[in-house]
Amino acid sequence: MGRQLGRLVVVAVAFGVLDGLWLGVIGRPIYDEALGDLLATRPNALAAAAFYVIYVIGITYFVTTPALAEESGRRALVSGALMGFVAYATWDLTNLAVIEGFPASIVAVDLAWGTVATAVASGVTYAVCRRVPALR
Repeated sequence: MGRQLGRLVVVAVAFGVLDGLWLGVIGRPIYDEALGDLLATRPNALAAAAFYVIYVIGITYFVTTPALAEESGRRALVSGALMGFVAYATWDLTNLAVIEGFPASIVAVDLAWGTVATAVASGVTYAVCRRVPALR
């Protein structure tokens, strides 16, 4: 149990730092311009926290734990990329399907971001856990 909790923390920090930089600095102008009035003035903190908890559990369970069991950094990166693509496609394509005025231009950007961010967070987590015996 301690090992899994440690892995969850590593994933949370890695993904949190990446997504914080993206949403707070790099991607912010892109989303502001493309989504405009669709963006909430203040994000729903409870919904955001629920997403991050669920997503971190998913990355840990479906990506980093199997990659560590196989001792395969490649598996961490590829499975992380696939998970990010599927998760972000679910959000973006559902929004495109049901929200009037949801910009198609944001779909490609967001899919790319989710794919890269999840792959990188998974790879970083794999590398950290391989070097910390208690997390292997």
